Amino acid sequence: MTKNLNAGSLRRILRWLWEEHGAPKLDHQVRRYPSIRPRSVTVERSLLDKALAVCPSHVRLWLLLCSDLALRAATAAAIGPEHYHATDGTIRFTTKKQAKLTLPLTAEIQTIFDTCDQNSRLSFVRQVWIKEHPYYYRRMDLSPLHMTMTLRSQMHRSMAAAGITQRIRPHDLRRTAAIAMLDHTHDIRDVQALLGHRNLPSTLWYLDHDIRPISRTTLELLKRPHERKDRTA
Repeated sequence: MTKNLNAGSLRRILRWLWEEHGAPKLDHQVRRYPSIRPRSVTVERSLLDKALAVCPSHVRLWLLLCSDLALRAATAAAIGPEHYHATDGTIRFTTKKQAKLTLPLTAEIQTIFDTCDQNSRLSFVRQVWIKEHPYYYRRMDLSPLHMTMTLRSQMHRSMAAAGITQRIRPHDLRRTAAIAMLDHTHDIRDVQALLGHRNLPSTLWYLDHDIRPISRTTLELLKRPHERKDRTA
């Protein structure tokens, strides 16, 4: 993954030098590495409930946003009052791919949001952290990346102290929610809407091992259009 990211950055720099400064066009000569497939790991609800029970309140809220709403870890840590619409119980935000997304909140998450300061500029996860540990306020200027890393470390420490050996990553919760949505609706477009993907191939990356198999009977039926009409009538 590191090689793939570095190669992509180098291509963008070379393309910029060619377009803006007339340098030789060399971006096509940079080696392309195959993209890394996402972890095909899901989390059992019983294990998630056990983890939620031992984590601090702010980490618990963060995990709920990742599991119940299928948010990315950094997005979950950044959701604040400016994204929350209490009248219809939704959050509205822009994904990292610049897609506009509106998601309904579960009752538990909305209850937590309603207890927070709606005029604050801090995210809800940070507000809950301050309530729980006021002396951590000096660390509220953490960058989004540092904030996510801190939350992940706190989650792993809490789970290790509780004897949970399976290593859960927040993105595993996002994939688990995507698969649960597919199992419930049997519509990949619903999964795409939940994840906020602009392109369907991005959604397929999450579900490459979970797409329903096609039966042989269905394939045989495709060859007989008249029989298909009779079954749909």
